Parts: sequence; structure tokens; C-alpha cells
Amino acid sequence: MKTLRKIPTKEEGSFDKIDMAILRVLLLDSRKTLQEIGQEVGLSPTSCWTRIKKLEAQGVIKRYTIDVDPSKLGYHDSVIVQVTLESHTDETLYDFGRVLATIPEIQEAYLVSGDYDYYIRIAVRDTRDYERLLREKLYKIPGIRHSKSHFVLRVLKETSVPVI
Repeated sequence: MKTLRKIPTKEEGSFDKIDMAILRVLLLDSRKTLQEIGQEVGLSPTSCWTRIKKLEAQGVIKRYTIDVDPSKLGYHDSVIVQVTLESHTDETLYDFGRVLATIPEIQEAYLVSGDYDYYIRIAVRDTRDYERLLREKLYKIPGIRHSKSHFVLRVLKETSVPVI
């Protein structure tokens, strides 16, 4: 009997090549049927369903969503903003993160190490829209000491996870 190579993770133990193949299929098209997934990975639909449910229960698969092209909705520019806060108390960090979560144009926000406290990716229509967002939303958040903005010129690679 062939043994499958296990792929270790810190939280949940390990996943075999078939689990990873299922994830690859779902990352490319999460609307595929169990029959289609099974054909691609060499399992029955029932076995695929069991494995997918296991991956969901373990939190590996967090949700199913769609991939929208922001430019088709008028958001032609992306800006990476580096932010430094005045204070680093738990309350300040929590409050700042809570407010960021309410701003729809913010696509991603990371608390990071290094010279800045946060890296934030924002979708905007153009430079005037970004200036409006800074004045009306971002700079109204208390505690920002410094920010630095970088307009994205071209996206070279964009993926959710490196599934091998």
C-alpha cells in the first residue's frame, strides 16, 4: 500500500498530498462539485466531502468567497500605507485595529515589527479619492504619529496561500 507524504503544520498535525490537492482545486475554483474535485484528486465524491469537512472543522478552510476585480468597481488604485502610532498600549492597538476594520476601503491591515507599526493596503478610485480617505477617515483615528504612503504601480503576484 502506498503511503502518502505528510505535510506538517504547527496547529493541526499534518496533511497529506490529497488534502493539499483538494485545497489547490478549491483555491482555483471553490464552486467545483464534489465529483469534479474527486476526479482531479483521484477520490470518490464522498471521500472528498469527508476531507473537506475535516479541513473546515480544523479551521484550514475558513470560508468560501469570490474574487472581485476592484478596478471593475471603480477602484483603480491600491495604496500601501505604513503607520506609526504615538502609543503602543494594548488599548491603543485594539482601538486602532477596531477602527480600521470599519473602513471599507481597507483591504488588509497588519500589525508589524520594524520601523512602522502597521502596513495597510487600501483600495481607492484615484489620488483624489485617497486624499479624501486620509482626511475623512484615516487621519481622524486618534494616535497616529506618522504615516507613509506608496501607490502600487503593478501587482506582480497575488495569492492567498502557497499551497504546494
